[in-house]
Amino acid sequence: SSDVCSSDLVLLLEGTEGKMFRPMALTMLFALFGSMLLSLTVVPALASWLLPRRPKERDTILVRLLKAAYVPIVTRSIRWPWVPMIPAVCVLAGGVYLARHLGAEFIPRLQEGALVVNTVRLSGVSVEESVRYGSELEKVLLAKFPDEIEDVWTRTGSAEVTTDPMGVELSDMFITLKPRERWKRAETQEELAALMGKEMEGYPGMRAMMTQPIEMRVNEMVSGVRSDVGVKLFGDDIEALKANAREIEELLKTIPGATDVTSEQVTGQPVLAIDVDRAAIARHGVAAGDVLDVIEAMGAIEIGTLQEGDRRFPIAVRLHERYRADPEAAGSVLVASPNGERVPLSRLAHIHVTESPANVQREWAKRRIVVQANVRGRDVASFVADARKAIDEKIHLPAGSYVRFGGQFEHLERARIRLMIVVPLALALIFGLLYVTYGRVRDAARVFLGVPFAAVGGIAALVARGLPFSVSAAVGFVALFGVAVLGDMVLVSTVRQLEAEGLPIRDAVREAAIQRLRPVLMTALVAALGFIPMAVNTGMGAEVQRPLATVVIGGVDRKSTRLNSSH
Repeated sequence: SSDVCSSDLVLLLEGTEGKMFRPMALTMLFALFGSMLLSLTVVPALASWLLPRRPKERDTILVRLLKAAYVPIVTRSIRWPWVPMIPAVCVLAGGVYLARHLGAEFIPRLQEGALVVNTVRLSGVSVEESVRYGSELEKVLLAKFPDEIEDVWTRTGSAEVTTDPMGVELSDMFITLKPRERWKRAETQEELAALMGKEMEGYPGMRAMMTQPIEMRVNEMVSGVRSDVGVKLFGDDIEALKANAREIEELLKTIPGATDVTSEQVTGQPVLAIDVDRAAIARHGVAAGDVLDVIEAMGAIEIGTLQEGDRRFPIAVRLHERYRADPEAAGSVLVASPNGERVPLSRLAHIHVTESPANVQREWAKRRIVVQANVRGRDVASFVADARKAIDEKIHLPAGSYVRFGGQFEHLERARIRLMIVVPLALALIFGLLYVTYGRVRDAARVFLGVPFAAVGGIAALVARGLPFSVSAAVGFVALFGVAVLGDMVLVSTVRQLEAEGLPIRDAVREAAIQRLRPVLMTALVAALGFIPMAVNTGMGAEVQRPLATVVIGGVDRKSTRLNSSH
């Protein structure tokens, strides 16, 4: 029942983490219900048919050796309970210390076998120049990494169906990698990405950020940020936002672990600005509306619609391209006055080229600039903590401006809030089931004592393998809580059975610990061995499975003598 409760509560996870772990939870539920049905129907029939009529119980050599080492430990633990209690308390204190210093991330970074390079060039660059730049980068990477790169291609701007709107100054370079055993210049994908980043440094008028295709799309769809961490700067004054964004960008570069730090490009779009001269149009007797009609024609005036099947295309007219790009050519356009005179536009307006924001992003009706960064060599949570502290201390924001963190950290915060509900609920349900089973709070508490020790084992296993806390590890803890009580339930049930037969409590505890050594070990080993393939797997997607399996294996590997000391 405790395993069923743990699996049920995993179904309460939302968002990306819910979609990832819901199939696992459903699989465990179906397997547990199928096992229960089989145990209640088929197994008794097979046992009555296949087991001998007069079975002889005997221990194997391994069990006899284990009991020979275990019996003195149990005897001394019961005689001097404070001896195991002191190490137990120290273990719990050490687990709390490790947990406080355990890093955190949303989900372990998957090694997708592919990379994507987001390149940003100056606003206003032509399509031809963007294509040429992308082709040059492709040739350089293929020449430098022939043993690592399988294929490379670049997508520039937006497709006809603009599900991913991008300007022509933005390009995504997709790189598929060869099998890792054929690599010569790098051992890991992160090392290879760092080497590629160095090869692309120094190209003028371009900024690059390295990520992975699936990772980039998930981050962008959920939070609108393509990188691990996005510092969202909100405010009203666009000039103040640009200045603060530059300060934050330089500050993030000084924090250990920050890579690919870039600010969202705001400026750089050349714009032909035409300001109507009110005094000039009054002297020539030209209406302001006539001048504005000519200016509008430089953009586009919609005059109709062309329908082709189910598709509709607007029909617009505008002046020739040469009048729209050059201030002098634009000034030569003639505007008709009421008396028939044709006056050049340059006499009626001030024409000049100015720089304008390439785009202005808004979120909740508030102007926004994002400073993005990827995190390498450390966990995301500690990086964000350092970044938040540095921004609070060194960046002075004007009134009305504020900072929010997005990207993977945003997913982590949402999942953490959800887990603060799921984990206590799982513990409460397990304790409730134990109370229903035994009918005594004391016995339920004795069995429940295995949960914190199991959690310490899971934390220690994560630290030993150098893995931070993640949603994957959290799901492992939820599953572990259900497994942790199984061995203790076997012991407590046997203790109560022996007590009912008239044995004193100390003798009942000693006898139960010796009799149930094999079932307790089998319960723990079955759970641990079942997760070993997930813990050591190196295939695609193994990064997500590894923390979950590590937590369960480390959690079930704990000393059952703590139950003896609790008696």
